[in-house]
Amino acid sequence: MTNLTIAILSISVLSFITGFYTNQLLKASTSSAKKRRLARRTVSPRDASHNETEDETEDETDEEEEDEEEELDINSLALNEIPGEVRMTLVVRQDLKMGKGKAAAQCSHATLSLYKKITNPNSDAYNPEMVRRWEYGNGQAKITLQVPNQEEMDMLYAQAISVGVNACIIHDAGRTQIAAGSATVLGLGPAPKRVLDQITGELKLY
Repeated sequence: MTNLTIAILSISVLSFITGFYTNQLLKASTSSAKKRRLARRTVSPRDASHNETEDETEDETDEEEEDEEEELDINSLALNEIPGEVRMTLVVRQDLKMGKGKAAAQCSHATLSLYKKITNPNSDAYNPEMVRRWEYGNGQAKITLQVPNQEEMDMLYAQAISVGVNACIIHDAGRTQIAAGSATVLGLGPAPKRVLDQITGELKLY
């Protein structure tokens, strides 16, 4: 066998091995990309009425990053004089018929928004005393209630503002089950339970 033949065979073998491993890497890369696309898929309104799956819940937590809340910082310092239990109240709209995972994600947004407002020293809503009572007095108590539609949610929001309760309304980004901009959850507090009951005392548990 001549040197030329050996060289040609060596190049052929090397090319085969290189091509094989390159193909394997491309397959792995394509598979990973498909998995990422599947993980980010959205849920159609038709599918929203079906039972929620674990994947759907994960999608919602990923896709809700662009949700917005109504920005109005409320001074709640006067409520520090009212004794008793302090809690947060989360009011969920029923007419939107959100899935459980969707509603949970929206309530999480509301909770975080309220906390950020009331613990921000640069905000008019800053009230460390109320936060202290909520965090250490009764274990960061939260209650989830339901409201039939946006009109009644807006009335509750206005009532909360009028009595100095920290409040926010979460608006959905519109990437999964419902239309963009939909008001999904009203968050109230932390505030004395006695005051919150004056606003939401007639509502049913969610």
